[in-house]
Formats: sequence, C-alpha cells, structure tokens
Amino acid sequence: MDYFTIQVRTGSEDKFIKLFSNIHPELRTKLVFPRRRLKVRRVGKTVDELAPVFPGYIFVETEAYGTVLKLDPRLYWAVRKTDGFFRFLKSNQDVRPLEGKDLSTVRHFIGFGAVAEKSKVWFDDHDRIVIAEGPLKGLEGCIVKVDKRKGRAKIKLDLYDDSFSIDLAFEVIART
Repeated sequence: MDYFTIQVRTGSEDKFIKLFSNIHPELRTKLVFPRRRLKVRRVGKTVDELAPVFPGYIFVETEAYGTVLKLDPRLYWAVRKTDGFFRFLKSNQDVRPLEGKDLSTVRHFIGFGAVAEKSKVWFDDHDRIVIAEGPLKGLEGCIVKVDKRKGRAKIKLDLYDDSFSIDLAFEVIART
C-alpha cells in the first residue's frame, strides 16, 4: 500500500472523511486519520481524550494507478472538490506518495490501528525511559522530553519538510 497526504481544515478531519465517503461512495478509497489517546486533566477531573497524531493531515491509502505510481484522476478531483480540502502534499501540481522516513513514520502509527493507546515503559537505573511495547517503541531517538507525573513523552516527528512535536501517553510497568 502507498499513501498520499492531504491537508484539510485542522479539527475537522473526521467531518472531511464522512463527507467524502457520503459524496463519493463509488470510490472505495480508505482515508486514514491516526489518533492517540491521552489522559487530560480539566477542571479537576481526568478524562480520556483522542487527539490527532498528525493534526490537519489525512492519508489516502491507494494501490498503484497505471505503471507509474500516481493518484487516480477521479480520486484526485473527488478529494479536491470536497469541502474542507486545502491541498495535496507536496503540492496540488506535484502530488507525490509518501516515501522513505515519512512513509515509515506514517506506517508506524497506522500499524497500531485507528487509535494509538498508551505505551508500556519502565525506567532503568539511570532514570532513562525503556519502552517495552506500544507506539513509542521504535521512536526512542525521537523522544525530546519525558513527564513522569503526567505519563507523557514528547516526541519530535518529521513529515515532508516540517518538524513538529506531539505527546504520547505511557504507563509505567514493573521492570522485566
């Protein structure tokens, strides 16, 4: 599977996916919007919240169209005409599938399903984080900050030429 990236209005990714699916049911295209579960404290209460891994971005899962990997023109125009669409990445004139590190990062999060749950971690003798399992596994080199009290690790991700930070939740387990 290959993935193309589209940028949509941030905060309305779910709305875009539903609208696209309702308008174009004949295009059996899978739109992927990876999310992460975090515990957030608001007004003295802790609640679970779903937050996007890549805010404002949706990934179009597709097979090769023709001999060269391109986006099907019917799909291209259907996506462009859907309300909330901003642009394809790299640009609308230069639509390219994800490749290299970008593709592996997106596949990493898609591999955990629709929602990336908490990672299981423990801390070694030098108080360094060791990831046993979960979405943080394999991203140890991307960790910028660890907040033990909140149970979050801030990681730095790159997508195309942009760099941004997100928090992923973890739970401390007994050392194995």
